[in-house]
Amino acid sequence: MDKIAKDVGDIQSRLIDHRPITQGEIRYFVREFEEKRGYREGRLLENINKMVVEANEQVMPKCLQGMHEHLFDVSTRLEAANHMAQRVQQRELDAHQRAQLQAGSGQDKEAWEEFLREQQRLKDQVDEEHAKAVGRLSTQYSEMKKDLEKIAPF
Repeated sequence: MDKIAKDVGDIQSRLIDHRPITQGEIRYFVREFEEKRGYREGRLLENINKMVVEANEQVMPKCLQGMHEHLFDVSTRLEAANHMAQRVQQRELDAHQRAQLQAGSGQDKEAWEEFLREQQRLKDQVDEEHAKAVGRLSTQYSEMKKDLEKIAPF
């Protein structure tokens, strides 16, 4: 029975216990990483670190200095361009206002001419009514004069 229990234990450990297999894989991975690659990743990381330090100490200050120099020039040019754009915009606005005034003055002239025509028409109408009234009064006075002469001949 002892042999059977021992065989069952061996079978169980082979089927269920995976520690020996996992340990073998870990040893293989470490050996593969350390021996065959020869710390290549470590050297690559060191090289990258050197490049970053060099960029921070040398390249970045040069870039910042160049940026500040050119930024002032760009800022000056931008201010000049902005000033010119404002002048062009003001000229455009002035021209537009002059055009509106001229158009308005043309409309005012047309309105004035229309007003004068209306006044002339009203004047003609009043003159016509006046002429009719004078004609009626002249007729009325001449009839009254005739009637007066009939009554008292002088």
